[in-house]
Amino acid sequence: MRWFAVICKMEMRLFARDFFGFFFTLVFPVLMLLLFGGIFGNTPVYNGADVKMMDISVPAYSVMVIGVTGLMSLPLTLSGYKEKKIYKRFDATPVGKKSIMLAQVLVNLVMTLIGISNLLIVGKILYHIQIKGNFPSICVSILFSIAALFSMGFLFTAIGRDLKSTSLFCYLFYFIMLFLSGATMPDMLFPDTIKKISNLLPMTHAVDLMQGTFAGDSLSLHRMELFILGSVTVICTTVGAVLYRKKDWT
Repeated sequence: MRWFAVICKMEMRLFARDFFGFFFTLVFPVLMLLLFGGIFGNTPVYNGADVKMMDISVPAYSVMVIGVTGLMSLPLTLSGYKEKKIYKRFDATPVGKKSIMLAQVLVNLVMTLIGISNLLIVGKILYHIQIKGNFPSICVSILFSIAALFSMGFLFTAIGRDLKSTSLFCYLFYFIMLFLSGATMPDMLFPDTIKKISNLLPMTHAVDLMQGTFAGDSLSLHRMELFILGSVTVICTTVGAVLYRKKDWT
């Protein structure tokens, strides 16, 4: 496994050198938290509510982190590697292209968890956020959200013919979901029409699941969100794998 560790170390360095991925995964969500924290503070979401603004903002911004790595960093890197024929070079070695793909998934997973940890630390220190959920439930919600959004990014890479077309899919879906899912602003502020559109987006269900488990809900109360995110993961992964087999890697 020494060669795989070397590949992961190399990919981690490349991720850190990429301003877009590094900034929007580790820095931008924290800046958003500080901005909205400076505006609203950790006040109750409504008069008499036990849940406060920062308590729901931290899990929502955590989904934003997952969206950056799963819908932007991972698929665009994989598509760029294919266009530069990096996979072809790896296939000429005992390592193979699957190893570098797996390394990319692992690196983005690690950076996602670091980004979420940053939000939790800042939220706890500056705004004294309350995390009422138990650790296993929160972990399940994070993993289901990561699996769904990463699989969508994988599908976009499989669909896109080149980096430009993949970028179009990624940017389009990421920004639509970012602003309509409740990941940037509470969905309670949305009008009814926008809420109906929002319910069609996987990221909305990731936000609802994360906010619910962070607030102390049991997973049984979020069976619908788990089912939707699990279905998205299975469908996108299966379709993406089939399309990947048909791709021209030369």
